[in-house]
Amino acid sequence: MSRKASKKKPTKKKVPAKKQVAEIEEEEEVLDEERSALSPARLVRLLFRPKVLLILAVGITVWFFSQKLKDQLPDLAEQEQYQIETRSLSLIPAPPHYVPIDLVDQVIKRNQLPEKVSLLDRDLVIKVAEAFQKHPWVQKVVSVRKTSTVEVELQFRKPAAMVEFKQRLLPVDNAGVLLPPEDFSVSDARRYPVITGVESVPAGPPGNAWGDVTVTGAAQLAEALSPHWKELEIVAIAAPPRLSEASTLDDLIFRLITAGGSEIVWGRSPKSQRRGELRVDQKIGKLEKYHRDYGGFDRPHGPYEIDIRHWQEISRRPLRQQSHRRTLMRR
Repeated sequence: MSRKASKKKPTKKKVPAKKQVAEIEEEEEVLDEERSALSPARLVRLLFRPKVLLILAVGITVWFFSQKLKDQLPDLAEQEQYQIETRSLSLIPAPPHYVPIDLVDQVIKRNQLPEKVSLLDRDLVIKVAEAFQKHPWVQKVVSVRKTSTVEVELQFRKPAAMVEFKQRLLPVDNAGVLLPPEDFSVSDARRYPVITGVESVPAGPPGNAWGDVTVTGAAQLAEALSPHWKELEIVAIAAPPRLSEASTLDDLIFRLITAGGSEIVWGRSPKSQRRGELRVDQKIGKLEKYHRDYGGFDRPHGPYEIDIRHWQEISRRPLRQQSHRRTLMRR
């Protein structure tokens, strides 16, 4: 007869009932103590202890007398040694010749700034920066620094061309932003090429973009050609009519008008992304070679229509003849 080994099950230790009751009573006592510590009566007793009352009294007294002292002390911001005349703001770099010399006065008047400002004014830098940024001649406020005065570093807009508009010439920069016309004399306006054929009106006052991609493209072209206007005797940029409101720079073909009346088919704006378009330096090189070889764009029997858009040739035809025959000339 085989004997089977009997396995004993592990028995749990029983905690005496009296011990369990004692532990529960201890936990309840702890909770009661925590509740009593946070009770209003307990807090009142703590607050009215002599040390606590003394600390509170000293704190209130110090605060009260500091406010009184602050009211009695002079406002340093009003002291003469901390104030400067607003007109003495220092512009860095000095404005170029085409920017009006009274630019600071204009900024003060436009923004109703006081005659004097305090160097201790915490908002002075922000106020000055915002005031200059609103001026149409200022492209960007780079920085405003307080030293013995206030130094304002600016980037100015640069005029690129004059837009022919309702028998007037309106100046724009290289991005087509309208500049203040009153800052240009008749002789000043003649220094810049004229953009003709613009049919739109400015979208806003000076300091805002014209709002027409035609003006933008023509202004970009004027800036690219600015070092070569006089030597090439170019006087105007003929802007093409926009076929639709959705027209882009890639859709516009610009022409250059010479002093003798010839028209040079330039092509698209320098910022155009159209594949196959010659670079600006390539087109300028073709213009310079043509002008050098023939002594001008109107000789010998001009004026001509001269097309420089081809990769290998320059084509031309007389403008006064109806013939569409073109003469091809190798570079």
